[in-house]
Amino acid sequence: MDSFSSLIRTASHEQHRQAETSTFMSDLLGGRLGVDAYARYTEQLWFVYDALESTAGRLAEDPVAGPFIRPELFRLPALERDLAHLRGPDWRAGLTALPAARVYADRVRECAERWPGGYVAHHYTRYLGDLSGGQIIRDTAERTWGFARKGDGVRFYVFERITNPAAFKRDYRELLDGIGADELERQRIVSECKRAFALNTDVFRALGEEFPLSA
Repeated sequence: MDSFSSLIRTASHEQHRQAETSTFMSDLLGGRLGVDAYARYTEQLWFVYDALESTAGRLAEDPVAGPFIRPELFRLPALERDLAHLRGPDWRAGLTALPAARVYADRVRECAERWPGGYVAHHYTRYLGDLSGGQIIRDTAERTWGFARKGDGVRFYVFERITNPAAFKRDYRELLDGIGADELERQRIVSECKRAFALNTDVFRALGEEFPLSA
């Protein structure tokens, strides 16, 4: 029988592929978009991570979600440094969420408040994705727009407190495999992982409409 972490990875594979191959992300990684598109994407991430991390404290003692609350993963301070670099010291004044990002962040908050298993689904899809594919985005951003290596502008992708990402991901998957949830709840968590990828893809679609290559 497959482990729960394998089940999640397999079940969400198609949604993951759709997110990775979205037009916006393809254009961004292909160096075909300007730094403004990258900054706008970073702004949308802020809303999602604010939802994930501002709610984490209340889940720290939760039997299901609690083991996943790992401060070394937190991204908000790094995101805010990046936004100050990209948008200037008054970045908060101009911060606006695309409707798709607002829906995504609201769903994360809803899970944090009402359904710890759903929160884990969003936690998994975001943080493990950042530790893996996020490094491709960092490398592209450094080469395309001249950010200092692992410096301001790309700090979101730099997990300074995780010295061995491969080992961390292995430990994380073991946490998933040992999650305190019955079979029905595990199926619900898998479904929420798929939903998380779909919400992320919606953000990419909206960004693609805002930054069409023909513009």
